[in-house]
Amino acid sequence: MTKITVDQIRELKEDTGAPVMRTKKVLEELKGDMKKAEEILRKEGFEKVAKRVRRETSEGIVATYAHHNQKVVGVIELFCETDFVARNELFQNLAHDLAMQVASMGEKDFEKQEFIKDPSKIVEDLVKEVIAKTGENARIGRIFRVELGQK
Repeated sequence: MTKITVDQIRELKEDTGAPVMRTKKVLEELKGDMKKAEEILRKEGFEKVAKRVRRETSEGIVATYAHHNQKVVGVIELFCETDFVARNELFQNLAHDLAMQVASMGEKDFEKQEFIKDPSKIVEDLVKEVIAKTGENARIGRIFRVELGQK
């Protein structure tokens, strides 16, 4: 039998947001195959996301990102269910990354864009991952990109 380490469980839990016991069980069933376990746990998480989509999102934050040349700014509203999650580092990092995405790529087809930090994901997937990890619905609100000299 393959020995499952605490570090493996921790890493997988952080990557997927799955509960510790579920993470351990999947790793044991797959004899320590981290890649396959991550696929299964992400799929389970996205299935849970679908159940949360109708829940009201009245809290959240506004995030901004100014490009290093100070000539392009991205602004985004990111909503969630509670103020507790809005103050969560994971949620705030998502908002910052999405504001950077807007500054870089613009607003057109925003949720279907390839993520600039990881082209294997689209923006919609990033939001779903945060929903799975926080257990709360989240959605993108208004999006703006302002570029100096552009109308």
